[in-house]
Amino acid sequence: MEEDTKPLLIPVGGDESNYGIMNIQFNPEDFKCKRPFHVEPTNIVSVNDDMQRVTDEASAMNKRIHYYSRLTSPTDRALIAPDHVLPAPDEIYVYSPLGTAFRVDSCTDGYGKNSSIVTIFVIWNTMMGTSILSIPWGIKQAGFTSGIILILLMGLLTLYCCYRVVKSRKMIPLIDTSNWEFPDVCKYYFGSFGQWTSLLFSMVSLVGAMVVYWVLMSNFLFNTGKFIYNYVHDINVTDIVPGTNGSNKVICPSAAGDHPPQNGSMVFSSGNSTGFELFEEWWNKSQTVPFYLIAILLPLLNLKSPSFFAKFNVLGTVSVIYLILLVTVKAAHLGIHLEYNWFTEDEFFVPEFRILFPQLTGVLTLAFFIHNCVITLLQNNKNQENNVRDLSIAYLLVGLTYLYVGVIIFASFPSPPLSKECIEQNFLDNFPSNDIMSFIARIFLLFQMMTVYPLLGYLARVQLLRQLFGNAYPSVFHVLILNIAIVGAGVLMARFYPNIGGIIRYSGATCGLAFVFVYPSLIYVISLHRAGQLTWPVLIIHIFIIVLGLANLIAQFLL
Repeated sequence: MEEDTKPLLIPVGGDESNYGIMNIQFNPEDFKCKRPFHVEPTNIVSVNDDMQRVTDEASAMNKRIHYYSRLTSPTDRALIAPDHVLPAPDEIYVYSPLGTAFRVDSCTDGYGKNSSIVTIFVIWNTMMGTSILSIPWGIKQAGFTSGIILILLMGLLTLYCCYRVVKSRKMIPLIDTSNWEFPDVCKYYFGSFGQWTSLLFSMVSLVGAMVVYWVLMSNFLFNTGKFIYNYVHDINVTDIVPGTNGSNKVICPSAAGDHPPQNGSMVFSSGNSTGFELFEEWWNKSQTVPFYLIAILLPLLNLKSPSFFAKFNVLGTVSVIYLILLVTVKAAHLGIHLEYNWFTEDEFFVPEFRILFPQLTGVLTLAFFIHNCVITLLQNNKNQENNVRDLSIAYLLVGLTYLYVGVIIFASFPSPPLSKECIEQNFLDNFPSNDIMSFIARIFLLFQMMTVYPLLGYLARVQLLRQLFGNAYPSVFHVLILNIAIVGAGVLMARFYPNIGGIIRYSGATCGLAFVFVYPSLIYVISLHRAGQLTWPVLIIHIFIIVLGLANLIAQFLL
């Protein structure tokens, strides 16, 4: 009789594995490490090197395993897929939120083989994005002293909220959450509202990043093309903007006046002036160049497999290292130009404390944003007990990088003769197009962004279309409409609002409201309340964090 009470399907013994995505390894002789074959479509997508994303057989098997896994509760292991139905290891690829595809090689105790140093570097590399170009401008908006303080405070606050995200899965009792991502946790606590709002704010962060990329790519392509044209035709062009003299020239585009020429330059040497004027007409930063990018990037967005571009992920690291080198060299030549005016503003310097400081907090919210994929990154840490330490070290390094670039650019900006108000939202715009080091930086960043852009578009497609249609590529028509909308948003912004600092702070404060401030705090409070461990100090502190996030968003539209 006892035999009749047992389930028909009994899982093979052994603990389930918890998979990371960066360096998982398979031992072909140990089949236990290959269970379970469960891939959340909104977070991980199997990819192949060719246009066919995955074999039809593996795709069908994945759907069957998904179906079986939904027949019982997560705590019931009766329908876990047996070893013999899993695809071969060489068929398994995963796609990470970093925009990188990785082959699954082997596993050890369910975790990846990344050391703490590698994990720290991966988190640092992931957070280092386009926000670094706007940090000097943000410090100028907040004031030098308050800017430094805000970078430190926002780093600590976002680190704590990120820590709460990492711990959120473990506070769910009686359910195996080893394969959950943060949107799954939101769905558990808030139902379909949490699922759809997490999707919405995730799309805001992705599309916001893509819009910033389009504006920057238009900027970099314009300046690169201008440099090459002038060099090939031996044209000496001087920007009609205030600037310093000498070999290390710094310019102030925002002070060019209300009626500068379209591209802000004049020809001072003999040559074909008619040809140059024609070039200026057809090579315009806001009116033509943003449209030229459509011919290059729109076809790439429609590819089923963006895995080729993932191979260039290392360019992000190279670009950041080169920017640090550029900042160091420029500062060595320009020197330090600081004067402390605590609350008063003069012709060349800004006060140490300014009412515009929320503009920096908006930028920093996105600059420190990694909350939607931090669980995935830390799952691959070899020593899981070091996750909190490694995350803290990574945030420290990110904060120091932002501080170094922001402080050095602000301090070395030549005031006088130029005012600190001249610091641009993209600090590379403060160097003329014929500056060699800036030209190299723009080349690096342009190529890097053109390879990352299709990956961001693919991730946006996977998250949105899979939720709406159950398929990441329902048809060419669906994908084309989505990509046209995303590209159109980028073109419109590059044409009418090419202010990356503004775009970054708006999108950062919006997506940060949910992923950084509200959801981590609410989930922690609810979990403590259900466990009967909630205290008034904890409740007040986390309500205050939520209020800060809401105030951060509202302030972006008031200042």
